[in-house]
Amino acid sequence: MDSIQLSVVHRLPQSYRWLSGFTGVKVEPIPLSGIDEDNNLIGLKLLSHEGADAWQVMQQLKLSLQEIQVDCAIVEWEGEACLFVHRCDESATLCRLKNVGAAIAEPLSAQYPF
Repeated sequence: MDSIQLSVVHRLPQSYRWLSGFTGVKVEPIPLSGIDEDNNLIGLKLLSHEGADAWQVMQQLKLSLQEIQVDCAIVEWEGEACLFVHRCDESATLCRLKNVGAAIAEPLSAQYPF
């Protein structure tokens, strides 16, 4: 699992839901007015890997999350492998990924000048 320790994960900026009839296979962005707590997903993508390597690392991350019983799915989104989890599992997901050695990229804000 050395590739996980070299991984940088970034949270996608939108909320998502499973496309009707394609649960676990296809997602679509949720308009702000249409958020449904039962079908509200967050997406995570890798900044550190691309192509086949990204799919392999995502599979390792998925298996790690399954060990703590977090439901997730790897879905191609905008040409990249992305991991989707329910919003209610976001904290457990990020904690687990940090514990297995993945770095979590956080957006910077103008409130924190250098």
